[in-house]
Amino acid sequence: MKSYKPTSPARRHMTVVSTGKVLSGAKPAKKLTKGYKRSVGRNHQGRLTSRHKGGGHKRKTREIDWIFDKHDIPAKIESLEYDPNRSGFIALVVYADGEKRYILAPKNVKVGQDLVVSKDAPIKAGNRTMLSRMPVGTFVYNIEIKPNQGGKLVRSAGNYAEVIAVEGDYVSLKMPSTEVRKVLGRNFATVGEVSNPEHRLRTVGKAGRSRHMGVRPTVRGSAMNAVDHPYGGGEGRAGRGMRRAKSKWGKPTGLGQKTRTPKKYSDRLIINKRKSKRRSK
Repeated sequence: MKSYKPTSPARRHMTVVSTGKVLSGAKPAKKLTKGYKRSVGRNHQGRLTSRHKGGGHKRKTREIDWIFDKHDIPAKIESLEYDPNRSGFIALVVYADGEKRYILAPKNVKVGQDLVVSKDAPIKAGNRTMLSRMPVGTFVYNIEIKPNQGGKLVRSAGNYAEVIAVEGDYVSLKMPSTEVRKVLGRNFATVGEVSNPEHRLRTVGKAGRSRHMGVRPTVRGSAMNAVDHPYGGGEGRAGRGMRRAKSKWGKPTGLGQKTRTPKKYSDRLIINKRKSKRRSK
């Protein structure tokens, strides 16, 4: 982590991930990048559907390969790069046939390292193969939910799922949320952990940096008027005035309250539900 001299109260505690020795410093591949306009939490009618989004620095999107349809063709990592649209780093790989693609980089990967996508690929960090071939205890990420659909699970910085059992057609995975769920063994996953594990240790430091990231301010419900939030109103400072936590729309939130849809289609695949984050006494 990189810290700064305390030239201001905000700068005193600000930290960023030190990438000088990790990333290549190469410019994004022009054919794999394009401009786009972020939705900033609004739908096609311009109405707010997701709060606390808006503004932020202009970004270019990188076309990431999630499907990995180039099987049995060896590839080599040409550069490691920063992507403003995700927390993990990305790698530019060159396949033996000359094609270049961006992938989600694994932890501790080096420029020049070889990797391959294959049903018979060695169990080595960066390689991608079927879950049924993974030994128990292997860390995996970028996991498919349905065959040939592309990676959907475990894609943020520093995360991984652990293979804990192989039974019949299914493989049991312990997810980063502590949930244990079954996934088809013929689905593909990448061996290793997602890069940039220090991402969660950074301190934003000041409101302006948060705005540069595209995050708008969060206002406490108790600071609102009664018409705007269940916690609002009252004279002076007041607590929420109710036993259970609620959202702005009256739905239960936080502190161990269950919000998952009852009888969801994927319930049959979940062996152990994730542990709720209750307040410790």
